[in-house]
Amino acid sequence: MSAQINEQKADFNAWAVDMQARMEKVLDAHMPLASVSPMRLHEAMRYSTLGGGKRVRALLAYAAGDFCGATLEQVDVPAASVELIHAFSLVHDDLPCMDDDDLRRGKPTTHRQYGDAMALLVGDALQSLAFQLISQDKLLNNATQKLQMLHILALASGSRGMAGGQAIDIESIGIPLTRAELEHMHIQKTGALIRAAALLGAYSADNHDEEKIKAIDHFAKSIGLAFQVVDDILDADADTHTLGKTAGKDKLNNKSTYVTILGLSAAKQLASELHANAMAALSFYGREADLLRHLANFITQRSF
Repeated sequence: MSAQINEQKADFNAWAVDMQARMEKVLDAHMPLASVSPMRLHEAMRYSTLGGGKRVRALLAYAAGDFCGATLEQVDVPAASVELIHAFSLVHDDLPCMDDDDLRRGKPTTHRQYGDAMALLVGDALQSLAFQLISQDKLLNNATQKLQMLHILALASGSRGMAGGQAIDIESIGIPLTRAELEHMHIQKTGALIRAAALLGAYSADNHDEEKIKAIDHFAKSIGLAFQVVDDILDADADTHTLGKTAGKDKLNNKSTYVTILGLSAAKQLASELHANAMAALSFYGREADLLRHLANFITQRSF
């Protein structure tokens, strides 16, 4: 049995590497060249987006798309759009007026490399490009399908999603939060875009199985929160080299985290419980959901 599990894990790892490389090519193909005016902005956009990251959101989109019967080609643009939104959020999060960080994905943050003003414009441009790609995607022939995707991505990015969660985060510095308050913040700040990635993958398919989409939604809500719990654990328990970004920032900034509220051991237990909830959402399905299951393992067990 252990040999079979190891083989399945190896197959998933090979799939993930292939999809990460695929996403790199898709992003490269859809982003403006650095040789096109305004050249420095386009160079900075490519610097901020290409050549790094685990592409977890793209992997979720591809896995959900596979589960629902979408082709890789159908998922390419929706997955890239989510990655662009994620990249934009990182550029803005790292700015001095936000988290003021110097390192991202093992290299200087965008504002350190290109200046604050250019970094602000990079985030704006990446966000706009994400919606542009979906709106002009020729593989999305159904106007209703396209509008649904745009709505999902807009909701996940705005005041009731990622931006709203970041606003709560900023206002909560130095203020002890309850577990419920922390969960509400991270459902918006981190979980909303992870959920959007999975749903965009699902809606990329020509035919929509509502039961499968419900299962994916439940799965993504659990795994999105688990992702943040693990991030809090890593911030407290890993070094800067391992993370590719500055370790210990939450403690330095006096932020409430799952580790500060629950303790390290209980935070790890919570990650395990959320992983179990995600798996339960797929319990009625067979091997067609295996990519999502392996991805849940990848997200929650990536360092401990």
